[in-house]
Amino acid sequence: MPALRSSRFRGAAPVGAAFLLAVGVSGCDKGPGTQNETKEEPRVLVAKIHYAPESVARSFVASIRPRIETDQGFRVGGKVVRRLVDTGQRVKAGDALGQLDDLDLRLQKQQADAELAASKTALEQALADEGRGGSLLNKGWTSQAAYDRQRAAADEARGRNLRAERAVELAANALDYATLRADADGVVTATFIEPGQVVTSGQPAIRVAHLAEKEAMVSLPETFVGRVANGEARLTLWSAPAKPYRAVLRELAPSADPVTRTFNAKFSLPDADGIVALGMSGTLAVTPRQNDLVARVPLSALFDQGEGSALWSVDSSGRLALKPVVVRSYGDRDAQVSSGVEEGDDIVVLGAQKLRAGEKVRPTAQLAF
Repeated sequence: MPALRSSRFRGAAPVGAAFLLAVGVSGCDKGPGTQNETKEEPRVLVAKIHYAPESVARSFVASIRPRIETDQGFRVGGKVVRRLVDTGQRVKAGDALGQLDDLDLRLQKQQADAELAASKTALEQALADEGRGGSLLNKGWTSQAAYDRQRAAADEARGRNLRAERAVELAANALDYATLRADADGVVTATFIEPGQVVTSGQPAIRVAHLAEKEAMVSLPETFVGRVANGEARLTLWSAPAKPYRAVLRELAPSADPVTRTFNAKFSLPDADGIVALGMSGTLAVTPRQNDLVARVPLSALFDQGEGSALWSVDSSGRLALKPVVVRSYGDRDAQVSSGVEEGDDIVVLGAQKLRAGEKVRPTAQLAF
């Protein structure tokens, strides 16, 4: 038995030695040389700052609209018997647009004429009585009280005659109002009445766009609103691109559209001719008079920790510094910076959120903007 136990341990000895050797080799791999390796500096993509004049002009899609567009309506109520115009029809001042049934209005006019005739007769009688009473008073054949009554009756007759005359004028005007007429040269852009319809006084019946003044309407982004007032504008029609028209800002909306978040602006066209028609489309180019210097940087370069926009600047030794900047405007892919960095500064354009102030980096590329 002892001999057998001895042979068993002799076979296990090589296996244990191999295990210890493997452990020793494994421990040698974690030497001090690996732990003291120098950390590699991060590589960053940089661009040089270059200041240039701000964008010369901004272009916007414009539509031609009338400056004045009114909804005209009958000044009296009644039943529509005829609509004399259609949408798109040109009209001149005084042209008939629609007609009401005027039977009741003519009867009112006749009644007013009859009352006027009666008041004239009564006035003549009262004036005659007043004249005779004055003569009798001067001769002493009548009393002062009787003459005063005759004079009061004459004054009342004069008032009734004046009211009758005004009633005739009002009835004549109402009869004339039964015909709706254009108040200026223009074009019919909408109709709201049809024959047989009963309308009330002042109800919109025909919409007429005046042709005397035309304007261009555009939608401006909020970044351009502050500069459009001091700019020069030119309109070019898509149908006639060879002839530009001078445009003058007339009205700027005080608040943004809740859907598009843009501001509606209306530009007068003092030089508009017959080529400029309502509903046409064109391009309105606005050139700001204040042409300040700005630097264009990609949006990915901007860094904001709640204290305003900033850029990471890399000095000649590769050290990072965070510089607050003033952003003039934002575009789809870049922003225009007006101050905060100097001409020729290297700025980081990617990975701004992963950097720390004072960290040393290795610039890998130079891009020009």
